[in-house]
Amino acid sequence: MSEAGGGRVCGSPVPSRAPWSLVAATAALCLVAASSVWTAGAEPMSREEKQKLGTQVLEMFDHAYGNYMEHAYPADELMPLTCRGRVRGQEPSRGDVDDALGKFSLTLIDSLDTLVVLNKTKEFEDAVKKVLRDVNLDNDVVVSVFETNIRVLGGLLGGHSLAIMLKEKGEYMQWYTDELLQMAKQLGYKLLPAFNTTSGLPYPRINLKFGIRKPEARTGTETDTCTACAGTLILEFAALSRFTGATIFEEYARKALDFLWEKRQRSSNLVGVTINIHTGDWVRKDSGVGAGIDSYYEYLLKAYVLLGDDSFLERFNTHYDAIMRYISQPPLLLDVHIHKPMLNARTWMDALLAFFPGLQVLKGDIRPAIETHEMLYQVIKKHNFLPEAFTTDFRVHWAQHPLRPEFAESTYFLYKATGDPYYLEVGKTLIENLNKYARVPCGFAAMKDVRTGSHEDRMDSFFLAEMFKYLYLLFADKEDIIFDIEDYIFTTEAHLLPLWLSTTNQSISKKNTTSEYTELDDSNFDWTCPNTQILFPNDPLYAQSIREPLKNVVDKSCPRGIIRVEESFRSGAKPPLRARDFMATNPEHLEILKKMGVSLIHLKDGRVQLVQHAIQAASSIDAEDGLRFMQEMIELSSQQQKEQQLPPRAVQIVSHPFFGRVVLTAGPAQFGLDLSKHKETRGFVASSKPYNGCSELTNPEAVMGKIALIQRGQCMFAEKARNIQNAGAIGGIVIDDNEGSSSDTAPLFQMAGDGKDTDDIRIPMLFLFSKEGSIILDAIREYEEVEVLLSDKAKDRAAILKGKMIPSYIINSNPEMENEEQPSSENDSQNQSAEQITSSSQEVDLVDQESPEESSLNSHPESLSPADMDNAASISPSEQTSNPTENHETTNLDGECTDLDNQLQEQSETKEDSNPNVSWGKKVQPIDSILADWNEDIEAFEMMEKDEL
Repeated sequence: MSEAGGGRVCGSPVPSRAPWSLVAATAALCLVAASSVWTAGAEPMSREEKQKLGTQVLEMFDHAYGNYMEHAYPADELMPLTCRGRVRGQEPSRGDVDDALGKFSLTLIDSLDTLVVLNKTKEFEDAVKKVLRDVNLDNDVVVSVFETNIRVLGGLLGGHSLAIMLKEKGEYMQWYTDELLQMAKQLGYKLLPAFNTTSGLPYPRINLKFGIRKPEARTGTETDTCTACAGTLILEFAALSRFTGATIFEEYARKALDFLWEKRQRSSNLVGVTINIHTGDWVRKDSGVGAGIDSYYEYLLKAYVLLGDDSFLERFNTHYDAIMRYISQPPLLLDVHIHKPMLNARTWMDALLAFFPGLQVLKGDIRPAIETHEMLYQVIKKHNFLPEAFTTDFRVHWAQHPLRPEFAESTYFLYKATGDPYYLEVGKTLIENLNKYARVPCGFAAMKDVRTGSHEDRMDSFFLAEMFKYLYLLFADKEDIIFDIEDYIFTTEAHLLPLWLSTTNQSISKKNTTSEYTELDDSNFDWTCPNTQILFPNDPLYAQSIREPLKNVVDKSCPRGIIRVEESFRSGAKPPLRARDFMATNPEHLEILKKMGVSLIHLKDGRVQLVQHAIQAASSIDAEDGLRFMQEMIELSSQQQKEQQLPPRAVQIVSHPFFGRVVLTAGPAQFGLDLSKHKETRGFVASSKPYNGCSELTNPEAVMGKIALIQRGQCMFAEKARNIQNAGAIGGIVIDDNEGSSSDTAPLFQMAGDGKDTDDIRIPMLFLFSKEGSIILDAIREYEEVEVLLSDKAKDRAAILKGKMIPSYIINSNPEMENEEQPSSENDSQNQSAEQITSSSQEVDLVDQESPEESSLNSHPESLSPADMDNAASISPSEQTSNPTENHETTNLDGECTDLDNQLQEQSETKEDSNPNVSWGKKVQPIDSILADWNEDIEAFEMMEKDEL
């Protein structure tokens, strides 16, 4: 989500009032340093290997795009596990995630300019014709203004930009007469009613057919929006105005940006995450560079690049100064409170901040970009993908990974800035991981849990719009691209807008409304674009020297990113007491609490209550430490009070033609073989008779030596296990009888015993919800022999497929997935507002270490039903942690690392049929037909990459 460029060296000043055609052509683009610069330390990659990797990216795109067009179009997105389209309104809602879907063939529109970048001009021309013929923008559906702007409006404008470029070249698109632009203008007018607020900030959602506030619209009652949602409009809206001459779009987007700027916190120059669109009051007062704010900063800098308005650059520099002063704690980027920017707002980071190193490259601030990027890469090497959120000690906080492209984006820009082949190797790792862990027969599936390798039935449109674009550009030489990429700027969705728009239809006043910059250093307004001497001061090992200290930051050392803690170390003082280390029985800890103004009270019920009075602290610094301690303790206490989430188990289909690619999330049992302590169980599956497994099996010969499939209901789980074990089964999978249930929408639970001794049950037992179970049942109907692997997490495919003739992107040199920590409860850091956290007196109740409380498991609703005697268990006191320090390494004063609890947090997902025709009818397609092309893929890869097999 950042600016295109690279390959040009410049070092001469550009006057701030120079004609923008000159500025756009020279200064802005060479904010990215020359790609010819190479920092020694990594072996240069041969042209042949780069071409080979570029070819592999093209094949991966074809696999994703081709399966979308075959199995999903005209639906908005592909569901790659069930090989069908995701259609809004035909499936249970996934909440805000579905707001991007508007029945306008989202993935096709989002992929238009990717086709041209990848030199697929014939496919681009066909795709444009499909959009013009099939896409309807007048649907009665409520969509996100933000997502529709960056994906659909941006996609149409990017498609138009490259369509007119191809037409000028004279070979393709000769029939084109601005049809995509007219569609973009139509959509722009449909979005304008969202700006009908007193502040000028848009409503977060709008009905494409009925607009805002009408009874039929089913929207218009919202009061809040995120900063990025309101501040990520200027590029697309200004481009629409410049293309069409209709100034209203740029005017509305500018007004929204002006309002956000005026509402910044004046002492810190930071903005919050969520703002009231009517009053302008900050609703969420934490500030960072990740989710909710990210692209607001991006668009300030890029609006300057595209439009030539100095005020946008000045605003960006003001914010950037604040970010580097408060949020940046190299290599970390931690949210803070806008009113108390020295106080961290949370102890974890989200994956969206991975775009920020790329933006820093555009800014010309290379050192922190290298540091943060390297830290993120170390997290990826540990987990194969970047988790949706991870803690300051690099543990998984939210385990999903929806195939986000931000890290690939920053990798591309760092390579263009440094020319360091190290970043080509990073890109190669991304390609290998995508093929090894995310590739499925019908596309690429998002990761439900990076720890287990389980999949989610989603492939978001941004995966095709951004990921393949950045990866291809990373390995492409200039001659591999049919146009000059440096003549365009990338939007946050990686859509391409031409820089010549800066001098077209300039009817918008460029009055500089920015003020109050006197506190900033003059270097923030350096109009000289950086050259190699600035980026790499006479040292070819510069980038490597920055990365080297971070090589082991994830696995072997504590993060040294918290600047204030580092400073305390250097001064000889002890680091502040952290909530996760606190022990109520430690006299030294009690003394530190007293110094921070925190009192400890033992309650009669065995709990411990902490109360803080800032005025009783020994000093203002101690009071600030006390505020931070109380905030951390509130988060930690919330963890203990939330229902525990079980570490999931995995059912992996390993037989032909799946080859371990399909991984299903399963719940464990309190009885039988514990897969977390013993070797996995592998075998073919067979349905038991009776299917409910509640009596002696009538087909013991069918389940002998196999893994039995049983339906939930009518008797206890343990009884089912005994019956299949007596029939000779080596394991059991219980499939939910509640049709349509899914681990995406229902919490996993632990199958409990029957109140009797269950030591006689020696086989492993796992539970699958209906959706996951149906995948196995469908496979059995198509293939009589289906082999699965029952384990604590998905196993490396190279080990599963050893000795089989398969594509080399399945078996590669990557080692097996390393053992990773078990997830625990979610760190709900947002339950306490900033005002509550920073008040002069705070209280928090903790569970006393000597009196642990039991916490019940999040049970499936039917587990307590008399009609269904299956039962879910409560976690015993021995299975959970009741105090912040139990079952963790404690941080001592010599810098030993601390483990944090982490929660598997899952988003809802559904499945529904769709038809590849323009109508929204259903279709049924057998697995054999779905996987026919997959077998062809295998043969093709055997030929193309036989040297790696």
